[in-house]
Amino acid sequence: MGTQIGVLFPRVETGLDSLAGKRLALDALNVIYQFLSIVRLPDGTPLRTKRGEVTSHLAGVFYRTINLLEHRIYPVYVFDGRPPLLKMRALAERAEVKERFEREWREALARGDLVAAFKKSVMTSRVNDKMLAEVKQLLALMGIPWVQAPSEGEAQAAYMASRGDVWASASQDYDSILFGSPRLVRNLAVAGRKYYPKKGIAVELVPELITLKQVLQALQLTREQLVDAAILVGTDYNEGIYGIGPKKAVKLVKLYGSAERVLKALKVDVNFDLEEVRQLYLKPEVTDNYQLAWREPSCEEVKDFLLKRDFNPERVERGIERLKLAYRVLTKQTEIRRWFE
Repeated sequence: MGTQIGVLFPRVETGLDSLAGKRLALDALNVIYQFLSIVRLPDGTPLRTKRGEVTSHLAGVFYRTINLLEHRIYPVYVFDGRPPLLKMRALAERAEVKERFEREWREALARGDLVAAFKKSVMTSRVNDKMLAEVKQLLALMGIPWVQAPSEGEAQAAYMASRGDVWASASQDYDSILFGSPRLVRNLAVAGRKYYPKKGIAVELVPELITLKQVLQALQLTREQLVDAAILVGTDYNEGIYGIGPKKAVKLVKLYGSAERVLKALKVDVNFDLEEVRQLYLKPEVTDNYQLAWREPSCEEVKDFLLKRDFNPERVERGIERLKLAYRVLTKQTEIRRWFE
C-alpha cells in the first residue's frame, strides 16, 4: 500500500517513448503482484501449468519487459529483502484481506457469478519464494539485471536513483519519493488499462513522472517534513493519527515544523517510536553490492524455460523474435551513446 500522502504529489503524464535511453529501477514485488492480479482467466483463475503451477507472473514479466526494451528503456528489477519489523503489522493486515477476498471469490464461483468472481480474485494474489526465484531466472536468461535489496526494494531503487546509477525508480507506490528518489515513474509496468475491482471498471493508464524537487516545492516542505507528514497520515510502519488526512498533515507540519510538535500541540500519544519510523525512510538499509549490465538474451534457454511451463509455443516464438530485435536496437543505442561520451 505504501504512503497515502502521495495523492498530493504533483505529477506530469509522460510516454514510454520519452523514457527512451533511461535506466529505470522497477520495484519487482510491486510488478509481480500487478501481473498476478490482472493476468487471469475470465473467472479470476490465474494462468497455470498443467501441473497447477501459477504462471501469470512469468507471462507478465516476459511480455512487459520486452515492451520496455522495444521502447529503448533499460529496466532493472529490484527485489525486496527482509521487511523491517515495524512492517509486520501491515503485512498481517494484508494477509487477512487476501483471505477474505479469496473466500468471497470462491463463493462467487460457487453461485456462477463470474463478474463478481473476477472482481474478488484480483485481490487474492500471493507471492512465494519459488515465484521470486522463477522471475529472477527468467530475467537472467533475458539478459536483464536484477538487484537483491537487503530490505525494502523501493528504498534500494531510490538509493540507486540518488546515486545516478538509474534515472528513476518505478513503482505504483509513492514510498520511493519518501526514500529520497529524485524521480518516480508510475504506471510503467501496467501502462494501458487498470482494473478497479470494487467499481468493476477499467481505466486507461499512462506513465506519469513525479520528481522529489517538485513535490517539496509544491508542498513547501523539506524532505524530512514530508516524511513527518506521511507518518501522521500513516505508513506501512505505523498507524496514522485519527482525523488527519494528507492535506491536514501537510498543513500541521508546516505550522508546527515537525511531527513531534504536532503531536504535542494536539496532545496525542502514539504507540510507536516516531524517530524509528522516520529513520526507516531517511536512512533505510541499502547495499552497494550490485552491477548493472544488460546482456544478450539466451533465447533458446528462454524458450525452453517458458515451454516447460506450458506457454503457447507460437506466442513464445513471437516474443523471442521481439526480444532479439529489441536487444539489437538497444545495443546500437548504447554504441551511439559511447561514441559521444
